[in-house]
Amino acid sequence: MKHCNDFRYDLEIGKQSENELSLILQDTTIEVKDDSKHSAKTGNVFIEYESRNKPSGISTTQATHWAIKTSSNTFVIICTERLKEIARKYIGTDRDVLGGDNNTSKGILVPREELL
Repeated sequence: MKHCNDFRYDLEIGKQSENELSLILQDTTIEVKDDSKHSAKTGNVFIEYESRNKPSGISTTQATHWAIKTSSNTFVIICTERLKEIARKYIGTDRDVLGGDNNTSKGILVPREELL
């Protein structure tokens, strides 16, 4: 993006971004995931795709976006399709792990920085 010291230009860009976020929050479905307890320590977010041998989580969501709480005061909002793209590349790797209640779920440990 071109740098500009003109406040009016910056204000217009800011308004466009506000409108874009407003549309996400008003006209879409958002799945909210709180991974702040572990994510802040490990740098990863657990994205579940199966539980008790059935598709779950990202595999079955109807949400168009996910809001993931990554620390006590930070949320990342990401399009579900983009999150799926990120997670898919780790299927079958050492980031494809058991987790959840009694390790009955499968999920991908997605590095937090990849959500940005």
